Amino acid sequence: MTDSRTRAGEVPAVLDLTSAPTDTSAFARLRLRGQAFLPSLIALALLFGMLIYAEIAYGRVFHAGTMSDLLVGAAPMLILATGMTIVIISGGIDLSVGAVVAFSSVAGVMIMNLGVNGWLSIVAMIGFGALFGLVAGVMVQYFNVQPFIATLAMMFLARGLASMLTTDVVHAPEGSPFEWLSTRWKIYDGPKVNDLSITPGLLIAGVVIIAAVFFMHRTRMGRTVYGIGGSETSPQLMGLPVARSRVWIYIISGACSGLAAVVYTASVQGSARNVTGLGWELDAIAAVVIGGTLLTGGAGYVLGSVIGVLVLQVLRLIITKDGTIDPQYLTIITGAVLLAFVLLQRVLIRPRKE
Repeated sequence: MTDSRTRAGEVPAVLDLTSAPTDTSAFARLRLRGQAFLPSLIALALLFGMLIYAEIAYGRVFHAGTMSDLLVGAAPMLILATGMTIVIISGGIDLSVGAVVAFSSVAGVMIMNLGVNGWLSIVAMIGFGALFGLVAGVMVQYFNVQPFIATLAMMFLARGLASMLTTDVVHAPEGSPFEWLSTRWKIYDGPKVNDLSITPGLLIAGVVIIAAVFFMHRTRMGRTVYGIGGSETSPQLMGLPVARSRVWIYIISGACSGLAAVVYTASVQGSARNVTGLGWELDAIAAVVIGGTLLTGGAGYVLGSVIGVLVLQVLRLIITKDGTIDPQYLTIITGAVLLAFVLLQRVLIRPRKE
């Protein structure tokens, strides 16, 4: 009887002990979530700090016209970085985006010049990008080719095909949809030239960003993308469509490249060149990392990448307004900022693994 009462008395103690780790686990999850947001918050603080510095040093930065130019100029890279974010979260990489922009731009303009309907040509531009992504995704998933190698091959292929089509500047015919896509819509009529305006291209970028956020956080495939980046075995054991999702990841990235080609070509009055997009893949990767997405995959946010793109845009703005800084320093500064955020990621990842 004594032993029975003793064992019965020990039960509450056991329950108390088990409740403590639960609270600790909840606190740990909250702390880890805060660590996941930290790089994005630091990037946001850096963005505002740079804007305030530029306003104090050069003036007319927080004007409607300057902000409009900043956002409109960022539209193609916002679309590219959105697709790149999805790829990197899955643990992959896409080095072909800049070259795909060049090929899609040149091919689309040349198709228009052959007399094909302008809007069908634009759909074809997006389709060309998706096709390159499809090939890369199939290589990665079904032929076990490393994403770096698969997309590097697509980069050389797209750039080579663009150069085969033409080495000169080609122009879209008059009345093409690019003219409408580059139209400035005035939202606020400010004094002199200080107008707040947007373009259809910027609206397209906004729609892509919203759709990507919904896709990543509200769909089964989006959750699968995070699962693939964290551990491919776990989503497979859960019955998630890993193979199909990985192929679609690269199709989406390729389609974003084609769409970025449409928006960029419109911004340069319908002209296309085979050298368009040189180094854009590196800018997109830098923006994604600065925005807080882990290069190892499994963690990151599309909105963080938006912040990363704007950080790079403000860097260009500062160099342009200063006038005495060699534009080549942009590459050095971008590299330094990227290195700082990579090191920050390493510091934050270590406590998670422990």
